[in-house]
Amino acid sequence: MALYECVLIARQDISAAQAEQLGEQFAQIIRDNGGQVAKTEYWGLKTLTYKIKKNRKGHYTLFNLDAPAAAVLEMERNMGINEDVLRFMTVRVDALDANPSVMMQSRGERGDRGDRGDRGPRRFEDRGPRPPRRQEPTVAEGENA
Repeated sequence: MALYECVLIARQDISAAQAEQLGEQFAQIIRDNGGQVAKTEYWGLKTLTYKIKKNRKGHYTLFNLDAPAAAVLEMERNMGINEDVLRFMTVRVDALDANPSVMMQSRGERGDRGDRGDRGPRRFEDRGPRPPRRQEPTVAEGENA
């Protein structure tokens, strides 16, 4: 069987529980057709780059699949029929990554930036007095600059 990654974007006006239930429905289609779902990640409600079918946001879900092509085609057919699905994309991959995806790793981690504790207070009155303004030389009347 081949390995696939599939990302699904569902409408913004369904709840997170409904979006996860929608993901489980598509995972069940894969299982019924002889495949298996290695990993499912719900990425949450995210802002879209541009409007899709009058929606500004969408619920993102990632599937890692180990399934025959017929099972993936059946899942994609059902995604195309479902009104709650805005977009989906399935890509064949060489190997599935067991680690959390980049979207899940970035949630809550600050990475190399640290906690910014060494910066000190950020209040305006702590900056000290402002330097005097530089005066522009005025041009006398009748002279060309």
